[in-house]
Amino acid sequence: MTTMPAAPEALTSEVFDSHCHLDIMVGNRQASSGDPVAQAAQAAGASVEKILEESRAVGVTRLVTIGYDLASSRWNADVARIHRDVYAGVAIHPNEAHAATPEVLAEIEELAGEPQVRAVGETGLDYYRDWASRDDQHASFRAHIEIAKRTGKALVIHDREAHDDVLRVLADQGAPDAVVFHSYSGDAEMAEKCAEAGYFMSFSGPVTYKNAGYLREAARVAPRELILVETDAPYLPPMPHRGKPNAPYLIPLVVRCLAEVKGMEAGELTAAISANGERAFGAW
Repeated sequence: MTTMPAAPEALTSEVFDSHCHLDIMVGNRQASSGDPVAQAAQAAGASVEKILEESRAVGVTRLVTIGYDLASSRWNADVARIHRDVYAGVAIHPNEAHAATPEVLAEIEELAGEPQVRAVGETGLDYYRDWASRDDQHASFRAHIEIAKRTGKALVIHDREAHDDVLRVLADQGAPDAVVFHSYSGDAEMAEKCAEAGYFMSFSGPVTYKNAGYLREAARVAPRELILVETDAPYLPPMPHRGKPNAPYLIPLVVRCLAEVKGMEAGELTAAISANGERAFGAW
C-alpha cells in the first residue's frame, strides 16, 4: 500500500478545499497506466470517510469535489448528497469537450440544478493538450457558461495556457455571478484583470514551488476577498511533497505559503477564504 505524505501541523481555524477529485482518490475511476499519481493515490486505499476524517484533523472541514465527465459528475453529485461537508461540481472537462453533446450537456444541467451541486465545472480551455479540438472546447465552454447562469451556480474554470482566450470568452459570453479560476496559473497582470472582473482565484500546490515566483506575485496582488485555496487532489501536491499524491489534508501548507506572501496571519487568511467560499458556492 502506498504511503501518503505526513499530515502538516493543523490550522487553528477552519478552511475548505475548493477543488479536489474524490472519485479519483478512492478509485471510482480506474487510473490509467499513464497516470502514476492517481495510481499511487488509489493504492493508498482511502475512502471518502477517511479523507474527510484526515482533513478535519488539520482544520480542513469542507470539500468541493469536481466532475470532469458525465460519470464523475454523477458520482460526485451522489457523494455530496450523502456527506453534508461535501459539495459537488459537474461538467465536461475541456480535454473531453468532444463528448459534450446536447444530450450530455442536458444531463449536466439537470445535475447542476440539484441543491448539493454548487458549481458547473471544471470547464474552460486547455491549449497544452490537444485531446479535443479548440472548436469543440470553445463550444463546450460557452455551453457550460450558460448552464452556470441558468442554474445560478459558480463556474469553475480549467485554464491551461489559454489565459487570453478564457478571459475573452467570459467577456463575450457574459460571465455568471461567481467565476472561479481553478488552480490559478496566470501571472500578476492576469490577476489584476481577474480582480477587476470580480473573478475568484483559487491557488493550489504549485504556488509553493521554488520556480513559481510568478504565482506568488499573482497571489500578492490578488485581493483577499477573491482568494480561494485548493488541492486538485490527488494532483499538484505542495512542497515538500512534489511528485507524491496530494490530499485535502495538505491544504495547510498552501495556506501558510499564501499567508506569508500576503503578509497575513494564517487565521486571518482562512477567515477570508471561508467567507469567499460562501460567496462563491453558497452557505454550507
